[in-house]
Amino acid sequence: MIRQLVRSYIFLVAIAIALFTVPVAFSLTSQLRGDTEGSVLREAKTMALLLAHGDSTSCEALRKMATAYAAETPGDVQVTGAAGCAPGLLRPKRDAALTAALERNDATTDWGSSFIWGPELVITVPARTAGEDHAAGAVRIVYSTDEMTDRLWTIWGFRAVLAVLVLGVAALLGAGVARRLTRPLRQLNDMASRFSDGDLTARSPVTGPPETQTLARTLNQGAERLDTLIAAQRIFVADASHQLRTPLTALRLSLDNIADGVDDEFVREDVEQATAEVVRMNRLVNGLLVLARAEAKVTAAEPLPLLDIVRERLAVWRPAADERGVTVALRGSIDGRPSVLSSPGHLDQMLDNVLSNALEVSPDGGTITVRVDPRGDVVGVSVLDEGPGMSDAEKSRAFDRFWRGQGLTGKGGSGLGLAVVKQLATDDGGTVALTDAPPVSASLDRGHPHGRGLCVTITLRAVSPRASSRSGG
Repeated sequence: MIRQLVRSYIFLVAIAIALFTVPVAFSLTSQLRGDTEGSVLREAKTMALLLAHGDSTSCEALRKMATAYAAETPGDVQVTGAAGCAPGLLRPKRDAALTAALERNDATTDWGSSFIWGPELVITVPARTAGEDHAAGAVRIVYSTDEMTDRLWTIWGFRAVLAVLVLGVAALLGAGVARRLTRPLRQLNDMASRFSDGDLTARSPVTGPPETQTLARTLNQGAERLDTLIAAQRIFVADASHQLRTPLTALRLSLDNIADGVDDEFVREDVEQATAEVVRMNRLVNGLLVLARAEAKVTAAEPLPLLDIVRERLAVWRPAADERGVTVALRGSIDGRPSVLSSPGHLDQMLDNVLSNALEVSPDGGTITVRVDPRGDVVGVSVLDEGPGMSDAEKSRAFDRFWRGQGLTGKGGSGLGLAVVKQLATDDGGTVALTDAPPVSASLDRGHPHGRGLCVTITLRAVSPRASSRSGG
């Protein structure tokens, strides 16, 4: 916007300069042409009068005047007629202008060009004797226009340089004015950026013209209202977490106690089924609470060490994988220590959900591969399993809430894992994608429905090493 304002300001100043200086320059050019023509014509007429007299005194005066004129000006004097008068002077060649002067007593002016002027100004004046129909001779002055051209360049060049200087000053003033006018808008944009990053305390100063002040007040009031609503949602999430988890935990403990004191196999089986449902309900409650926090976006993204978090989560999940003989490996060559922008706890939650799903669908003795792939401004974290994979129709629904795929270890999932991952990644300015993993022959031998595996790729914004070192220091 600043550039547009500056360009508009310079454009208006350029139009004003053109409307003022160009007519003045043309006027000065026309005045220079008129003054020169008038001066040369007067001299030519004076010499023509001397030539018309024809006496020795007039001829001598004509000769001195022509000599002095040629010495002091860029003009040459040519004379014809009045034999014996002013010897030694140049004689003009016979042309239409000379014929018009001698036969019709017409004075002519020739600038040599239809555009401003040519290299020479030629003025021919008849020397007419009183009482005679035809001229006794003619005087021609051939005036060089080199000096006039130099003055023309001075006139236009001075105004061109002045115009450039004025435009330069206008650009500087315009930039200052534009920055001053757009400062309230930049403040509003800064507030909106901070607010979108999760800083609910961001407010904009109420400055600038009345329109921007009104807008700033409206946005600040909306931010206050939204901050209040988010605070209420935080309180609700905290209360719900406590109120729901406590009875579920108590119910699970009661079922465990019942199972320990029951010898009847049928009763024990019913109690185990109830316990499994309580566990599933507990997962569902936890998933809903995490999703609620993610949608509330209560924290701002900050630089986090990606590899440290990945290795930490893999260490947490390896014991569960070892129980089923599943190998969890971090592959690929990674240069440096990449950092990503993510809210605290988001990346941990995303990796936990993806690794949990991968472990659930992985066959015994399978492999879960985790790859970290820096790609310029972003970093991708991919989790590949050797499970049944997903069809295109299943991939299109995988991020829907409460949708569960066909896992291998039962149906204990809540159907919220990938929905939570997508919400958290989106809040951090990233993406999540599902693709087929490279085919593994071992999975085909185990008789899986698809046998192609699934690759879940989480892409987050990368942090430059310099910015990361500053934030860490």
